[in-house]
Amino acid sequence: MITKVLPCLLTTVLLSGTVAHAAEQQSQTAPRAAAQQPQNTARGPALDLNSASVTELESLPGIGRRTAERIVEHRQKNGGFKKIEELMNVKGIGEKSFLKLKPLITVAPLKTEKAGGAR
Repeated sequence: MITKVLPCLLTTVLLSGTVAHAAEQQSQTAPRAAAQQPQNTARGPALDLNSASVTELESLPGIGRRTAERIVEHRQKNGGFKKIEELMNVKGIGEKSFLKLKPLITVAPLKTEKAGGAR
């Protein structure tokens, strides 16, 4: 009887060790794989600072209602953002916050009216 149980027991122990080793390797490589993915893939296209609504701006990490309102106010007072770094001119957004937001935002070229206007 021992001769029948022993091989089964030995096989089970060996397989469980292999599974545990494979699981350990996977847990060690998973964070590296996640870190290599672009940060903006889950969000879709980058958010345009010149056209985003307060609600859309609030969806950005670390941006609350008041900061989103300040971004829109800054955009209106200054004729829009010409480059994303200008976001740091908004109260409540420093370099650290900006660096987190940088891969998630963009600035579309500003539309300028043609000379002479519409007829």
